[in-house]
Amino acid sequence: MLRNFFIAVFVLFSIINSKAQTIYPSYYFNNDMEFATPGTMIFGLSGFNNPAELSFQPQPNIYFTWNDKDADVNDFSSWGLFTSIPYLGFGVHNQSSDNYSITDYKISTAIGSDVFSFGVGYGWSSGDVNVIDRSNLFTLGAIYRPASFLSFNFIANLPAEGEREGIIGAGIRPFTSYNLTLFGDYTFTDDKIAEEVKWSAGAIVEPLDGLRVIGRYYDGKSFNIGMQLGFGAFGLSTIGHFDEDAKRSYNTYGIRIGADDRNLLRIFSGDDNYVSMNLQGGIKYQNFKLFDNSKTLFNLLEQLDAVKNDHSVSGIAINLSGANINKEMYWELREKLREIKSYGKKVYIYIDRAGMDEYHFASIADKIVLDPMGTISLNGYIMGRTFFKGTLDMLGLGFRELRYFKYKSAAESYAREDFSEADREQRQKLVDDNYNLAQREICEGRKFTPSYFDKLVDSTFMFLPDDAVKLKLVDTLARWSDIGDIIKKYERENKSLISANSLEEFNAPDDYWGSKPKIAVIYAIGGTSMDDGIKARSLVKYVEAAMNSGNVKAIVLRVDSPGGDALASDLIAEVLRKGKGKKPIIVSQGYVAASGGYWLSMFADTIVAAPNTITGSVGVIGSFMFNKSLKQDLGLSVDHVQKGKFADLGFGATLPLIGISLPDRDFTDEELKMAETGIKTLYKGFVEKVALGRKKSFDDIEKIAQGRVWSGSDGLKNGLVDVLGGLDAAIKIALQKTNLTNSEYEIIEMPEPEWFDLNSFLPSFLRIEQKIVEDPFIRDLKFRLQYNGIPMPMLPLEFIDENMIFEE
Repeated sequence: MLRNFFIAVFVLFSIINSKAQTIYPSYYFNNDMEFATPGTMIFGLSGFNNPAELSFQPQPNIYFTWNDKDADVNDFSSWGLFTSIPYLGFGVHNQSSDNYSITDYKISTAIGSDVFSFGVGYGWSSGDVNVIDRSNLFTLGAIYRPASFLSFNFIANLPAEGEREGIIGAGIRPFTSYNLTLFGDYTFTDDKIAEEVKWSAGAIVEPLDGLRVIGRYYDGKSFNIGMQLGFGAFGLSTIGHFDEDAKRSYNTYGIRIGADDRNLLRIFSGDDNYVSMNLQGGIKYQNFKLFDNSKTLFNLLEQLDAVKNDHSVSGIAINLSGANINKEMYWELREKLREIKSYGKKVYIYIDRAGMDEYHFASIADKIVLDPMGTISLNGYIMGRTFFKGTLDMLGLGFRELRYFKYKSAAESYAREDFSEADREQRQKLVDDNYNLAQREICEGRKFTPSYFDKLVDSTFMFLPDDAVKLKLVDTLARWSDIGDIIKKYERENKSLISANSLEEFNAPDDYWGSKPKIAVIYAIGGTSMDDGIKARSLVKYVEAAMNSGNVKAIVLRVDSPGGDALASDLIAEVLRKGKGKKPIIVSQGYVAASGGYWLSMFADTIVAAPNTITGSVGVIGSFMFNKSLKQDLGLSVDHVQKGKFADLGFGATLPLIGISLPDRDFTDEELKMAETGIKTLYKGFVEKVALGRKKSFDDIEKIAQGRVWSGSDGLKNGLVDVLGGLDAAIKIALQKTNLTNSEYEIIEMPEPEWFDLNSFLPSFLRIEQKIVEDPFIRDLKFRLQYNGIPMPMLPLEFIDENMIFEE
């Protein structure tokens, strides 16, 4: 990048020195309306002087400015209008007197990154162009920011007729922050016409966000003193121009609207705001780029962070009506609310129909508000599954469970009519852990004793509103529409309700020069498959890119996966293993990160899981589905020729609707032994890899393997997990390991989201058909037939959040 910058500088100076005559219009002539060297302030003249600055102005902006040459603020004999949208700018500069009127125009564009930008502009004039020499003009510009404290800018003014001019400038931030910036610039010409000004230097001081004071000295001994006031999308400015005798010559005034600036008024705001947040619906990991307003976990965490850090906010009110969120994500958000409360801020949560998960989440609130027609059900937790063995028998389908490890129960739904004792044991432990977590945290939040909570659970399956108040399950009854009055009642003062979106962290274009160090949050969501689910074939490219990028300082891999194809899991895990030591690798486990999902996790430096995450399941299983009589019952027949002893294994009729072949025959005894060898070999390799990643012996891992699932809490005890926490905790660990906790940084999310959801544009009857085809049972059946007989590190269907299964 640095080499390219100096090549650009050399080429442009060569152009400048190739021709000379008269200057049009000079750099410093245009600078009476600009505060500082282009590229050193938050807002310039929209590329009028240096088109490269357009790359650093991401929002539309309009700036109108004028000079009071006759000491009259209403004098508009010299004015400018400078406008921009991302990467494109247009400016107009008009001067009038009794003898002439001339208007200069320039259109500019730029391309670039946070580090380097290159732009080009074209200028022309109208009016009395013969009175004041004018010709059409090309301007080339570049801005290079090699470090957070340093910015270089270069401009080449190339008139069709006249002396060519080059300007080199620089800005320095001694403390790397925008509070103090020193700047200077110098012009280069062939001096065919004497220049009154060859250089300038000055400083920008921003003692308060939105208040900037600027001083600029010119080598002709004149100087400017200016001030900018930022009020978000609106700004005011003024520049006082003084001659060499320190006498004021004239003033420049400006009004700006459009792009966001730091807001001076925020220092005067009180703490009378409450944030209103609606959690209706589900929570995703990534949105489509277009036509998707769904909530994502990371965005919600960012909004809650803003609530915590904003001094104008004294609390948050959350509407839980219609929420459809899994218990692990509820726990993560609950922990964030706990953090908000530690900052002395209040939490109000409204519920209408709450079950165990919703009430567990709501119990962190200072005040729980129940709808007057609402209910609370504290029935405990249950885990069960539907068994299809009898169904397969009736359909004429054969099913063989290739199971050699005690707890690996993924195929039981098809091979049995009830739980195996091992599966019953591990499921009961998960239920107990979920109950104990909810009991402990609800009792902590509501000041209950464990025995009182147990009594509530076993007393009734539904609490009506009045009973909920008497039993201290909630604090009051009200509708969400009355939440403002409820807050006023308890806080004894009026509070303004504001949207959570209004608090999204604002980063001005000049907050940081250059490219911020980055933490890459990479999502591995859904079944471990090459082309669906986690889409390992493409996901591995993002992991490799993050691993090889010098600006990505740490990787946080968010795993929410039940497993599936070992090849897909290992493709990602191997990249992490090879990259270990280059940069911190943190895994954040979501609702489920077991079996192939744990395979994705095992080489991390730190594994973070929620206490109710389903983790572990270090094991491998296989299954084989084949035809008994279904083919004949459907009137299907097949025929084949073959060469090769095992060529017909897996061959059979293609099932209508599902579109996958059903093998005609079961394994032979010889093939069964081969399958057993393959599964046991893959299992041994899995355990060895986990032992390597966790720095434990094979025997240590074998004791907690055998396909056993564990809660995150138990995973912490047995060494499969390092820290209890969510995505937020994982990011904080990454920041600590990279010494970025108190520094500027940027979170980038991978993989690149798709543009839009094509299904949302389908007619309703096609959506119904698709729902039938994509029913969880049908998807699971298709998945098993696709990998029929192949050893798989995967979980039973029932352990999986239905919104994630083999997500495409």
